[in-house]
Amino acid sequence: MYAPPWVCTPTASTMAKPIWVFGYGSLIWRVDFCHVDVRPAWINGWQRRFWQGSVDHRGLPNAPGRVVTLVANEDAICHGLAYRLPANPEQTIADLDHRERGGYDRVSLPISTQDGVVEGLTYIAGPENSNYLGPAHPTSLARQIAGAWGPSGPNIEYLLRLQQSLDDLGYPDEHINDIVDALGND
Repeated sequence: MYAPPWVCTPTASTMAKPIWVFGYGSLIWRVDFCHVDVRPAWINGWQRRFWQGSVDHRGLPNAPGRVVTLVANEDAICHGLAYRLPANPEQTIADLDHRERGGYDRVSLPISTQDGVVEGLTYIAGPENSNYLGPAHPTSLARQIAGAWGPSGPNIEYLLRLQQSLDDLGYPDEHINDIVDALGND
């Protein structure tokens, strides 16, 4: 049976102290890191928003793209995927830290799955980082996303792949759908 190179073979020591990572953006559909398990998951008290600028993946320093971050909202639930890392996760975490370097901080928070709650890691870009762009009307977001392109490709691909992935999981995101709808109205 073929397994992509980023899916690691579980070992007995994998079960000792599992480390989980919560993906809510490109970590849902661009999974290029080593993991031994993946499950639908959600976090309470956070909402996904296209408020983070991307100058290293989906935009350039003079024309930033927009990518998602998490924004605290006590009534919100953000759905995504939880990935259990291998027994020796140091290199995987270092790779994720590098991937999410554009203003994101690695934080620990409770991640819910159908099997219960686990403590896990995720990446959040707050307003104190230099790439943070903050809120904007869906029409403005759509216009910026439609025109941005970076080393990882067009920003619109990020938006549409995230929308499709969340739809496939059964958890469409109103914020994302509003931006996609605005693309058609622009």
